[in-house]
Amino acid sequence: MTDPLSAYIESATAPHRKGCPVSELRDKLRRVGLRPTRQRVSLGWLLFGKGDRHITAELLFDEASRARVPVSLATVYNTLHQFTEAGLLRQLSVDGAKAYFDTNPTEHHHFFLEEEGELVDMPETAAVSVADLPEPPAGMEVAGVEVIVRLRRKSCKA
Repeated sequence: MTDPLSAYIESATAPHRKGCPVSELRDKLRRVGLRPTRQRVSLGWLLFGKGDRHITAELLFDEASRARVPVSLATVYNTLHQFTEAGLLRQLSVDGAKAYFDTNPTEHHHFFLEEEGELVDMPETAAVSVADLPEPPAGMEVAGVEVIVRLRRKSCKA
């Protein structure tokens, strides 16, 4: 018996589509050296089927539960970390308590909306300048620079 998400995925591959999104996802996983297990494909569909987004493991677990994908929170964490190591995701740490995963792994910057606990991509046109980086320790090189600008609503003054 197939789970509801698998049934939906299969029905979404109508004949007028160029290619099968599930097959493309399986191929994408294979290209980065990951075996396309049912759980990876189901979680990958939830992650990548909605365009670029920022998600936590807990939010993805909730989405999977609503879609009746039988996975544990530990499996969600493991899958997110495997996808990150394979270059399919980018992990962002905003505070020590929560990790966010970005489905757009290219280098770009973010706003963090503190009240909502939400990450938002900065517009590509935003001019961000990072100057005078310290010299990395011996044997190390800068792999990238991530800028996260924390935002909150202005307080109302009476």
